[in-house]
Amino acid sequence: MWAGCVRTGVLTMRHVFSVRVGPVGFRIGSDWRAPIAALEQVYADYPRPQHDIPDFTVRLFAARAWQRFVRPVVTIGGDFALPETASLPLSQGLLAAEMAMSLQMALGQRRYLMLNAAVVERDGQAIILVGGAGAGKSTLAALLSLRGWRLMADEFALIDPGTGLVHAFPRPVSLKNAGIATVAAEVPARRLGPLMKGTPEGTIRHLIPDAATIAKMDTPARAAAILFPCLGHAPAARDVTPSDALVRLTQASSNFVALGGRGFDVLKDLIRAAPARAIDYPDADCAIDQVEAAWAAL
Repeated sequence: MWAGCVRTGVLTMRHVFSVRVGPVGFRIGSDWRAPIAALEQVYADYPRPQHDIPDFTVRLFAARAWQRFVRPVVTIGGDFALPETASLPLSQGLLAAEMAMSLQMALGQRRYLMLNAAVVERDGQAIILVGGAGAGKSTLAALLSLRGWRLMADEFALIDPGTGLVHAFPRPVSLKNAGIATVAAEVPARRLGPLMKGTPEGTIRHLIPDAATIAKMDTPARAAAILFPCLGHAPAARDVTPSDALVRLTQASSNFVALGGRGFDVLKDLIRAAPARAIDYPDADCAIDQVEAAWAAL
């Protein structure tokens, strides 16, 4: 949709897409058309960066010229890069773009404290779901968004150090493996991105947020609760002490150290404002019940 040409460093990208997610703008340049077409599909209703100036630039390129044509391999780069970033086949170009966007945020975001978390909101109050890979937070957030909750984030919770507010970062939800069928049974096909098999995390498919979610992505919320979900266990819920919550949240933040004392103050205030609980669950229905119970107890 927003095709053109952008010069990143000394290399000119053949295909370009620009998008804003919440308060953050991205410009993605690619040596191939296919990843840009996939981005145009899953981000079709998102706006451009404010004033057409992105916060981060992403590059999807062939490290060697022949890799553009013979078994194409996508290498990711951008304003911030790691020397040994894994490459992906062109068929997973959308995943490469999403990984590159996440990498730019993880390495370069300093305006907000970031937590590896999903966020849902109701009545101006946000519940932050903190967990690593396999915790089930993305599937849980997606299902809650189909049951009256607003999806604010799938991957990163953005906490404003000045106000303590949670800002929305509602990228398409990255559903994995069994979670794909669970969510796909409840949404029309147009809400789902391309199916990518054989990725480093198994099978991945994106849930595209609805128009209302995108329209409200500039509206922040106050944190009402912090939940630490864990899939694959008998139903259980228990309070998490402030000290334990602090340790877990520092481990879940990619820029806590970079923010220094400001990051510590943000987490301290967050823990004071939002009670923390750990919830275990064997399946999605139980998880939804656990979240609703936590909400009712606030």
